[in-house]
Amino acid sequence: MLMIGPPGSGKTMLAGRIPTIMPELSLEESLEVTKIHSIVGLLPPDKPLLTLRPFRSPHHTISDVALIGGGQNPHPGEISLAHHGVLFLDELPEFNRNVLESLRQPLEGRKVTVSRASGSFTFPASFLLVGAMNPCPCGNFTHPDKECRCTPREIQRYISRISGPLLDRIDIHVEVPPLKAGEFSGPPSEDSLTIRERIKKAREIQRARFKGKRIFTNAQMGNKDIEKYCSLNEEGKTLLQAAIDNMGLSGRAYHRILKVSRTIADLEGKENIETYHLAEAIQYRSLDKRLWW
Repeated sequence: MLMIGPPGSGKTMLAGRIPTIMPELSLEESLEVTKIHSIVGLLPPDKPLLTLRPFRSPHHTISDVALIGGGQNPHPGEISLAHHGVLFLDELPEFNRNVLESLRQPLEGRKVTVSRASGSFTFPASFLLVGAMNPCPCGNFTHPDKECRCTPREIQRYISRISGPLLDRIDIHVEVPPLKAGEFSGPPSEDSLTIRERIKKAREIQRARFKGKRIFTNAQMGNKDIEKYCSLNEEGKTLLQAAIDNMGLSGRAYHRILKVSRTIADLEGKENIETYHLAEAIQYRSLDKRLWW
């Protein structure tokens, strides 16, 4: 997930709330998370078993070894410490390009392999990547009230720090507009527990769907699973084809849109993907065309 918006729009706050709406760790997941934190000496002495989903937020000056893992005596990096949790990268364009590009393989394979002369070491890395960034160097490019001082070239140079191949691997891109004064107080919204229950029900649907397979969520589906579980009606096929033609989306983006639309349908408890589910999933790829290309 990538959030883009001006400073003060609440991107960091939103990222910090994500673990509160994710389902609780299962016992197996807790053991995996505990092992990883124990290896690097981050297991609190009073907590022999970690039960909360990790939330890791490394600074943009982090090295690729610290993020991915490795070293002379290979050890897990931040992406493994975020296993079964959230890896939050704030000010995404400020990270070193090599550091960001090193995320591409773990995002696909959900694990990372570090090779050294002494041998190869594989660490788990099934995490939810959440990135946040301003739309331009000054931050006001999409602000409704403040004037942007950046030139088109400066904006393009800033945005292009996030490569197309990395962006292609991020399922959801959303713009986060700033709140106006009257919007800070309003009618009560859903609390985290309510949202979590809805997500848990969707996860239960997915577990039943993939029973007997070595996958547990829609995000883990391969091409054959997508063909089987993400079928579209004729209206949906026409809409998706039009989106691909107009936005120049890749084959990877095509499959990710189908996975997201399947998840949106699951959250509503719908057996089939309706056209409006697909339209919402396509909307989450709109930054591909608006800012990157």
